[in-house]
Amino acid sequence: MKNIVAVTACAAGIAHTYMAAESLEKTAKELGYNIKVETNGAIGAENELASEEIEQADLVIIAADIRVDMVRFTGKKLYQTNSIAAIEDAAGLIEMAIQKGEIFGEKGTKVGKVQIGNDKGKTNFFTHIMSGISYMVPMVIAAGLILTIANLYAFQRDDMGRIVEWGFDTKTTMGLLMSHLFQVGQVGFKLMIPLFAGFVAKSIADKPAIAPAMIGAYIANDPELLGTKAGGGFIAAIIVAFIVGYMVKLLKKIKWPKIVQPIVPIMIIPFIATLIISLIVFYVIGEPIAFGMDKMYAGLTWLNDNYSSAPLLIGMICGAMIGFDLGGPVNKTALVFATAIFTDTLAKYGVNDANFVPQTAVQAAISVAPLGVWVATRFFKNKFSKDEKVAASAALGMGLVGVTEGAIPFVAADPVRMIIANVTGSAVAGGLAAASGARFFGGIGSPLGTFIGYIDHQPIPFLSWILCITAGIAVTALIIGFSRKPVPVAPPNEEEIRSEGNEQPNF
Repeated sequence: MKNIVAVTACAAGIAHTYMAAESLEKTAKELGYNIKVETNGAIGAENELASEEIEQADLVIIAADIRVDMVRFTGKKLYQTNSIAAIEDAAGLIEMAIQKGEIFGEKGTKVGKVQIGNDKGKTNFFTHIMSGISYMVPMVIAAGLILTIANLYAFQRDDMGRIVEWGFDTKTTMGLLMSHLFQVGQVGFKLMIPLFAGFVAKSIADKPAIAPAMIGAYIANDPELLGTKAGGGFIAAIIVAFIVGYMVKLLKKIKWPKIVQPIVPIMIIPFIATLIISLIVFYVIGEPIAFGMDKMYAGLTWLNDNYSSAPLLIGMICGAMIGFDLGGPVNKTALVFATAIFTDTLAKYGVNDANFVPQTAVQAAISVAPLGVWVATRFFKNKFSKDEKVAASAALGMGLVGVTEGAIPFVAADPVRMIIANVTGSAVAGGLAAASGARFFGGIGSPLGTFIGYIDHQPIPFLSWILCITAGIAVTALIIGFSRKPVPVAPPNEEEIRSEGNEQPNF
């Protein structure tokens, strides 16, 4: 670690600002570091850090008692403290910054006790879950679209165009084809949950865990095998996957005799794990989970059927969770819950009776935070620094493809204001999309979802979906814009004054 950049500032902007800067500069040079310190005093920013200097820096120290624009330090190791710490013990501060500084504005950034985004350095519960979902999504989309096409053909109409019955006329070539496609879609829905469980288990314990988890999840979702009215659904698959995953990890730690080691991963471990998880599902967890999930989905359906405000309320809650920590634990909980409801009800009740409310809400809300901050930087230009506007352009690109983490640098720099704005706007988008009757099957959760994905939304799919998301973006942007103060305009430096004086008039 050779190059350090720092920013100092105090409430009055007079003494402590410059004392802290002087202490850091003197101590860093004594310790052998290259350092440049920007002061944010009463006169404004002096000795400003150039973008090239920030890029070359190995460490950023913020010793300030007031809010400092930190978005420009995104991706850099950063340590934040007050000005007194730099004055009293600059050497200790530099050592502390080296040891405890964290990458600013990336996934896993912590604001107080709230983790913003996924922690890339750690493998946790949601890492395994999202790994399984990533493998399952293509099957969900493929099976869902095939089933939808076949289902639309199954509605028989009379001469007046009225729907009179549902079914396939297998005596005709087209009717037989659509009947087969309908069966293909059903096969996809039957396999998608075991597939999900297999790859969650693989994320935990690698390839030997795939087969036992898939078999266990299949049993847990087959009512006939369990002797229940319904299967255990997504939740049963998660439980099975984690039991199998950690069981296989334990089995891999056993010191097997050399003579059987070649067949341990392909025969012995899969056999033992499959046998044990099958017994656990049949005799311990299968029936209780299936009963509980059936009651939960029936309750959600009852709420939607009997209370017109239920989709709006559920959608707002799911949307707010998406905007809270931008890919962190709360965000991922909403996403997993929504995916569970969508896949389970789609597999059990088909396209027409599936519950799309949570899935639609989270996908409508997922791009609100990054796009909201971008809009704010365009409509409230005097309230954002040049660096913040550049960072907002990156947030725009991420938001358009449904990556909510694009707003993380802004939340890390200004947590209270940004979290309030993101949660409110995301709740608006999620609530409106769910209440409007939209059905999100798959694709990109953003305004582009109307073109890259499949969204069923009447009467005008493209316009209505975009309007719901735009409303959330507007709310986020307005809260950010109206609650921020204008950025102080720094006085021109000597070079700028000199260059302006040397300018020749144009005739």
